[in-house]
Amino acid sequence: MPEYLLEMNGVCKAFPGVQALQDAALKLRPGTVHALMGENGAGKSTLMKCLFGIYNMDQGEILYNGQPIKIANPFDALGKGIAMVHQELQPIPDRSIAENIYCGRLPKSMGGILVNHEKLYADTRVLLDRIGMDFDPHAKLGTLSVSQMQLVEIAKAISADARIVIMDEPTSSLTLGEVEKLFGIIDQLRKDGRAIIYISHKMDEILRIADEVTIMRDGQYIGTWPASELTTDKIITRMVGREMTNLYPPKENVPGEVIFETDDFTSIHDRSFRNISFQLRRGEILGVSGLVGAQRTELMEGIFGLRAHKKGEVRYKGQTLKIKRPQDAICRHIALLTEDRRRTGIFGVLSVTDNVAVASLRQYLYGGIMLNEREIASLVEDNINKLSIKTPSGKTLIKSLSGGNQQKVIVSRWLANDPDVFIMDEPTRGIDVGAKYEIYSIIADLARQGKSIIMISSEMQELIGMADRIMVMCDGKVTGFVERDTMNQETIMELATRFA
Repeated sequence: MPEYLLEMNGVCKAFPGVQALQDAALKLRPGTVHALMGENGAGKSTLMKCLFGIYNMDQGEILYNGQPIKIANPFDALGKGIAMVHQELQPIPDRSIAENIYCGRLPKSMGGILVNHEKLYADTRVLLDRIGMDFDPHAKLGTLSVSQMQLVEIAKAISADARIVIMDEPTSSLTLGEVEKLFGIIDQLRKDGRAIIYISHKMDEILRIADEVTIMRDGQYIGTWPASELTTDKIITRMVGREMTNLYPPKENVPGEVIFETDDFTSIHDRSFRNISFQLRRGEILGVSGLVGAQRTELMEGIFGLRAHKKGEVRYKGQTLKIKRPQDAICRHIALLTEDRRRTGIFGVLSVTDNVAVASLRQYLYGGIMLNEREIASLVEDNINKLSIKTPSGKTLIKSLSGGNQQKVIVSRWLANDPDVFIMDEPTRGIDVGAKYEIYSIIADLARQGKSIIMISSEMQELIGMADRIMVMCDGKVTGFVERDTMNQETIMELATRFA
């Protein structure tokens, strides 16, 4: 029996203008959790997509149980016992949970002519019960939250009975309870002799569940170490190639007068946000905390005009705003960075230039009918330099960029409108520690310039590190505010579980 269940050696992969992988490598032992780490753009997801058959390698080899194999496509990978939980969800919202789990593998009857729906839903029920997920197999996937969709994606990978399960940022949308449930599933898979390749930027997770850690940088293999020999500082240093003495930029902003406020702001839906009143000061970073179901995102979408409300006011510089659609908010210099980068942030089939300029095209019209492409190109180039966006050019498709660089493109989109109030919903979700610091620095710089920031985050330490105040929500209501000098995780969690 070979020592390694899987080996990837000398893997190279290039895209137009980008060398994504150069002599990348990975060695995976059976019955272990192997963490794969690196900054955004380090090549982690690209390497795993080569393993799963989404990309074809330009060079390199894959050994499975000591034997060389070729993987033509994802179905071929599944057939060889390799499954993948993707970072960016690709749900089919109008189909059932069962159909999403067994998509492409639906059980058949009548000689393979018809789908055996009875077996489909029975098998799904058994699978969900086995891994402790209390979902109705018949329910449409679109009725679930993002975190619940993430759990369904994990169930889908497990349903393939694979010997190797790739998990790319599997906890990015999960609650603490759901994370614990996932770790229990991973422990069981490990006991069964299966191997997990685990990609995450959350150091505490890696140090808790990983047996070995491989670190990549700029598409290259840096090294592999037993997790027991590593610390957070050692991982960060090897990831970024330099010491990082601070996780958060220094606080130099000075909050001023109140410029934005809500009063008794209430959704048209009874179980959504209710009676929300808060104030936001000039140059302030207001953190928003709460568990899944707290209605933080729904509240911000209501303020931005994406959701209807039945009562209450939004005031900007003392004047009541009538916001019925996002355009009304944009015209009032309010910006919204959405939670789900893939679904509601980027336009994946468009270029970096198009994604930056799309919200401010009216500013670049000749006579109201023709675009001034030279000024748009100048805007994009300025933002690429100012935000250190790693892209071959403005013409590059945004979907080919790393998650952190995609996030910076969306930030630059809104900066082009010079907003006074910038709502950021999970601005660092799914990006590495180096890219996080760059996003934090952008937020801190905006606050220093007098811009007002509302920052939603599920990472309490992030809010404590960045916010001037934290507003805590539970079950659609504000349960309290925490001032900077009294911020700690215990106080925030107590408010986040206090039903009003």
